[in-house]
Amino acid sequence: MPQGGQECASLRDFQYGGVAYAHVPRTGNTVDRARYILAVLLVVTLPPALLWWFLIHPFTDVWRRVGARLTLTLMTLLFVAGAGFLYSIRHFLVGRDLGTHWLPAVAGLVFVGLAFLIALERRKQLTFSILAGLPQLDPARKGPLLTEGIYAVIRHPRYVEVALGTVGYALLANYSGTYILAALTLPALHGIVLLEERELEDRFGDEYRAYRERVPRYIPKRRASRAG
Repeated sequence: MPQGGQECASLRDFQYGGVAYAHVPRTGNTVDRARYILAVLLVVTLPPALLWWFLIHPFTDVWRRVGARLTLTLMTLLFVAGAGFLYSIRHFLVGRDLGTHWLPAVAGLVFVGLAFLIALERRKQLTFSILAGLPQLDPARKGPLLTEGIYAVIRHPRYVEVALGTVGYALLANYSGTYILAALTLPALHGIVLLEERELEDRFGDEYRAYRERVPRYIPKRRASRAG
């Protein structure tokens, strides 16, 4: 028990079903507060972002009839509503505070750094309109198939970036809920990739099938060593 009526230096906890869940730090140090905020951002924003693409890719024909502007408006409202609901139960979602430790922090920085490097290359090819899904929603904005730069090395750098970033931020936050979220995010991203590949094949046909044959999905091919 804290002495002299002082609170614990890190987080206030409450009990539910015999499990302690973290409240926002009241007196904890800056690192503790930063970890908690990072954990909340992850559990509040990532699930609605994944849901966005699970709703877009399988139903592109429906959304095209609805129209790009109305679709993006509806999806944005759904994202905000979902994030708001998750924020209301954030204390349960972040789970148990596992403390500040240098090993997961260093590992997290490595993962986040790799994600940042991929993002720098990916942004040279992937415009904001493509990222928002306009080519899927508006046939007039079909756009080119991205095959240059980092897209000549792997087909889905954006999803590799998200996967690495999610794992990295989970390690930096070091809450049990962020690790659960990261574990669920990886197969979810693969599911989104499969849906996107089907949509790209419908949109680009043989061009995409040839691209798929020569460029790996996630892991770059090893370059053959030169003879001699």
